[in-house]
Amino acid sequence: MSQKPTILFDLDGTLIDTAPDLMSAHNHVMKKFGYIERELDDIKKLAGRGSKVMIKKSIHEIAERTGKIKKTNENEAEEMTKEFINYYSQNICNESKPRVGVLDFLTWCKKNSILMAVCTNKQEHLSIDLLKKIKLYDFFDYIAGGNTFNYNKPDPRHLTSIIEIVGGNLKKSIMIGDSETDSKAAKEADVTFILIENGYTEKKPDQIHYNHLIKNFVGLEEIIQKYIND
Repeated sequence: MSQKPTILFDLDGTLIDTAPDLMSAHNHVMKKFGYIERELDDIKKLAGRGSKVMIKKSIHEIAERTGKIKKTNENEAEEMTKEFINYYSQNICNESKPRVGVLDFLTWCKKNSILMAVCTNKQEHLSIDLLKKIKLYDFFDYIAGGNTFNYNKPDPRHLTSIIEIVGGNLKKSIMIGDSETDSKAAKEADVTFILIENGYTEKKPDQIHYNHLIKNFVGLEEIIQKYIND
């Protein structure tokens, strides 16, 4: 019997729509440190590379918009990131919710003994806490955050290390994500990539490399079934 595929999932914007809670934490920090607050669409474009990258990128964009360009103060960025994580960890699941079809798809995968893992740039403890609170944690065989290893997406080792840990086969593995960060990691790892639309990225789908494009998780079983039958 051939080995069933291993599926890796990005978290923010892919499995769960976390933007409202990310925005709340982001704007709390911005207000505290004297910066302007951002809108939900801004947050969706800023998320995906971890909290520190989001904060620094947001500060840079604000500077460009206001014309007040200044070199990023690393100490301030560190303090802002700590404040963000502290606030977010206490408000991680106020408005976040799974994307359409996620629960049914994960249930189907579990019934079919498909190995599943989360591969996210969100910190590991925050990822685990969110998945537990939203009641998705038990579906997964492994959860790797942006600080689990000494590397993270778009480094392909973030994917390949997880596949090795769960006992999967690289040639039978699939990555599901919402951004060019996920796409680049999957491509360099030589892993099939499924792009979900309306995620957290500035790019349009036709600007991102993918093998399959989906609007949500409804009906995704049909695509995965083809890989099971291979």
